[in-house]
Amino acid sequence: MQIIVFEDDRVDQLRPITQARPAYAITCASFQLVDWLRRIPGTMIGLVRPYLRTIQRLDYGIEHASDCIDDVLIVNARVAPTVAVESTLTQLAGAKKSSVVIDPQDDSVLAARITEADMSKLGGSDPQSLVDHARGLPQSELRLEAFHWPHEVIARQMSEMPSAMDWRLEHGDYTETRDGVFVREGVKLGDYAVIDTSDGPIVFDENVQVGPFCYLSGPVYAGAGTRVIEHAALKDGVSLGHTVKIGGEVEASVIEPYTNKQHHGFLGHSYLGSWINLGAGTCNSDLKNTYGTINIQYGETKMATEMQFLGCFIGDYSKTAINTSIFTGKVIGVCSMMYGFVTSNVPSYVNYARLFGQEALLPAEVMINTQQRMFARRKVEQRECDRQLIRDMYDLSVDERESVDQDLL
Repeated sequence: MQIIVFEDDRVDQLRPITQARPAYAITCASFQLVDWLRRIPGTMIGLVRPYLRTIQRLDYGIEHASDCIDDVLIVNARVAPTVAVESTLTQLAGAKKSSVVIDPQDDSVLAARITEADMSKLGGSDPQSLVDHARGLPQSELRLEAFHWPHEVIARQMSEMPSAMDWRLEHGDYTETRDGVFVREGVKLGDYAVIDTSDGPIVFDENVQVGPFCYLSGPVYAGAGTRVIEHAALKDGVSLGHTVKIGGEVEASVIEPYTNKQHHGFLGHSYLGSWINLGAGTCNSDLKNTYGTINIQYGETKMATEMQFLGCFIGDYSKTAINTSIFTGKVIGVCSMMYGFVTSNVPSYVNYARLFGQEALLPAEVMINTQQRMFARRKVEQRECDRQLIRDMYDLSVDERESVDQDLL
């Protein structure tokens, strides 16, 4: 079987969290959709935005989609990576008749099964044609959830963390070192930790290092090689990628690999991409003074999230200076730098210092040089595709900067 994971025309609604990664690599409750797809027997091929094809091949081991001749399972890259998704897609893949799962919210194709018999009638086809063909198939009774906007990742994180941690403990080789604390080889837990696992476990992968005087309230997950700084407080559904440095107070948030938040400061109900650095004292708000639900602005679209707690979304490679304060429900693009109070959304590739009456463009070459220095500190090789990603994201984010005061750029 060939498994086609594809991005559709709604993937840009997930900016900034999908600007530097395929949509199937969004982390939610410690899992990515690609993790579950790898558990389904078959050969995976990807249909992603052209500028991400090399990244897809080198970082995820997935080749760009080519002509298909066998029976296929088609999966939208925006499908939420819940624990239930593996079972649902396995059922769909094993169906004897072709069928499709349609999103009732926006009528997009979320998944489809096209049998070998029906593929033979098509005489083989390119993947995009198969996605288009799938729309006309009989609808399956199976149901899937998908991400439409970034805030849905945080909502799903909060509801999915308990079952995701239960799955990891059932299928992983963890050792319980304290009540509700499960670790793999090389984990070091500092002295005087206060641990509360009444709402969920603490799960640490290989070589996680936890400093002394930390507060851990589950469910919490930390990926391999992550370092939790002394006096840190992690609580109420935190998912950390591998090689993260984390300090201060973090609540109900997703942090992708290689991001640093080492110092004091609050981060709540937020999503941080990779290679971000938050300066000491950086805080975000995740609750309005009125205690009402939060509206959020995505480009020209203003949306009622129906969420009382919602922080910020920060794209890959962005940075904050010391004591930066990010207001509730703000969206920050990739490769930007922030100073002072962030009272509005921040486009990609912008030096944002409105408190001081300044905004300026950040050229792609400046960010490439910054990337090289960051990679060197983590002993990561800077490849040509990494440099090209910075250039491509710059060109593709021009529309974000059109709303910025041109006198300041």
